[in-house]
Amino acid sequence: MEYNRVYDSNVITQKYMDSILVEQRIIGSKVADTSTEFLGTVFSSPVMTPAFSHLKNYNGREENGLVEYSLAAKSLNILNFCGMMENDMFKRIADTGAKTARIVKPYEDNGKIRDQLQFAEGVGAFAVGMDIDHIFGESGNDICAGEKMAVQTEDRLESYVKLTRLPFIVKGVLSVRDAIICAEIGAKAIIVSHHHGRMSSAVPPMMVLPKIKEALKDKDVKIIVDCGIETGMDVYKALALGADAAAVGRSMMPALEKDGTTGVERFITHVTNELRFVMSNTGFAKVSDIDGSALWMKQ
Repeated sequence: MEYNRVYDSNVITQKYMDSILVEQRIIGSKVADTSTEFLGTVFSSPVMTPAFSHLKNYNGREENGLVEYSLAAKSLNILNFCGMMENDMFKRIADTGAKTARIVKPYEDNGKIRDQLQFAEGVGAFAVGMDIDHIFGESGNDICAGEKMAVQTEDRLESYVKLTRLPFIVKGVLSVRDAIICAEIGAKAIIVSHHHGRMSSAVPPMMVLPKIKEALKDKDVKIIVDCGIETGMDVYKALALGADAAAVGRSMMPALEKDGTTGVERFITHVTNELRFVMSNTGFAKVSDIDGSALWMKQ
């Protein structure tokens, strides 16, 4: 769907992110460590892959793009995400050995939701979850790749949490209200996101992030941010505003399409190296140390 750029959520998000400036704190600082703990596992970086769906084989290569970036996640020891797909495709991703969170769609077919969650657990997924910001379309409930979506109540979401022993992640949270509900139903993580601007005039994830962080301060819920994450500086700003991790998205696609697994490895390594550089220049030795004290809002 196309909107006037004045109301385009991606443009609004980029402008907000660009309005956040960072001061240097160099004296006494040292080379930072980007390793981070997330849901009980130590990863090399808080940079995560996006929950892509329906990718193809690029440039005549043998492997599907979903498998290619999963192999990169495995090599880099970062948390991998994937989105809408059938079980056979997820099995190919699971077989890469990447620690992968499977994010299912809010299908009208509740049995399909439950089957996909249980299948993911059975083949070794790291976590599972649901993409709640794909429930509605302009004419009612959304239809995605021929599949009709359905409203997901608090009770239905809680039933999915209870269905699996894996951590459950809710993607598409963009309010304190929904964040609190996710905590109450037992979700272990949320992704603060407007799904690349599906709704115009959506609040930028980083703008609402501090309020969500404050609302969840006594809850055992991790926070991931996506939308417009392209650089290590973007990741740093997300962490400084309260996120535990950030997922790159469409910014990864040129590297994936051109060079597959090696391209994604180079891209995410570059983002992580830039994050380390910014952390070192602002006096934060560890990811867990980062706070918002070095941030300035452009006047």
